[in-house]
Amino acid sequence: MAEESNIIAFPGNEVPGGNAVKGSSGKGFTDMRSELVDEASKIIPEPPVLINLVSRRVKQLNLGRAPLVRTDHRMGAADIALTEIIEKKISPDFPEGEE
Repeated sequence: MAEESNIIAFPGNEVPGGNAVKGSSGKGFTDMRSELVDEASKIIPEPPVLINLVSRRVKQLNLGRAPLVRTDHRMGAADIALTEIIEKKISPDFPEGEE
């Protein structure tokens, strides 16, 4: 099991009292592994773009879309989305000339 220091709550995931909302029901966000966030940040360095891409992909995965990477039972939707970014399976779609 991952240590607490290895988990980052997705922004907006805090509840009063400082506890992160946990779960994989698709209602709200799940925790992400910090090393995946760090690696994905190297691919997409703008935090708002990274957050939006992960958020949209998590929604797709929770609606039944198939992962584009090999997964295991410990990976949540956010971990899958981050791994897809790291492995360059997904990327933001910028209008022409806006990168």
